[in-house]
Amino acid sequence: MIGNLDNEIIFKKAFTNKIVFTAFVKDILGLDIEIGNIETEKKFEPKIGYVDFELDIFAETVDRRIVIEIQRVEYDHHFDRFLYYFLMLIAEQQKKSKEYNIEQTVYLIVVLTAPYTISEKNGKPIKDEVLLININPQTLDGKLRDLYGHQFVCLNPNHPNKSTPQRIRDWLDLIYQSIHSPERPKLNLENQGIKKAVELISFENLTPEERAQAKNKEASKITIAKFRQLEKYEIAQNCINELIAKITKLSITEIQKLRKKEL
Repeated sequence: MIGNLDNEIIFKKAFTNKIVFTAFVKDILGLDIEIGNIETEKKFEPKIGYVDFELDIFAETVDRRIVIEIQRVEYDHHFDRFLYYFLMLIAEQQKKSKEYNIEQTVYLIVVLTAPYTISEKNGKPIKDEVLLININPQTLDGKLRDLYGHQFVCLNPNHPNKSTPQRIRDWLDLIYQSIHSPERPKLNLENQGIKKAVELISFENLTPEERAQAKNKEASKITIAKFRQLEKYEIAQNCINELIAKITKLSITEIQKLRKKEL
């Protein structure tokens, strides 16, 4: 049995391991890297922009030329937030640069554990397993000019695609199976990164402290989910009251009194 990678404690235990981190980066981005420290809950001082944001897992290569951030998402996943993080990681370099040169290449990998709830501007739902964003300019006839290597990758195993390369599929399977089939996961253990991750998050290899922390995180998620459901109920109730008020010409206070009498 393996731990649920939708849990922050389990996710960070797996992906802060250097073997897992470098194998993941190799398979997702095609980069051979040597990293220094891997940080969690990374913040920048002074703040960048007007939002005090925090990065789940952050690392720089030994030569200081590549910044890689892995962001696991729970509830409010939408591209505005991801895009802000991505651009702020690029902008942060200007604090220590005398010119406008961007010396480090920034890679942001977002791991989503739930189906997308967003749509394109035309209303078409987004159901892609892998999405790639880069900021290279292109000509009018569509030719890209390779000026910047920055890349933003979104992974969502809830929308499988047969064309996804096997090296990426291995990690998407790990994420999905850990959530939906943790007792008997079907994984490619020939991939050494996957094998190491499974070893780290196997139930027998979790310490009592890690198990307790993971349970606490799950409990807090359930509480937040119930609270948000209650918020939705209250919004719906207010909308109903407003509609009744509009039709009957009664005040909201009068409608609420009538509801209490029914109870």
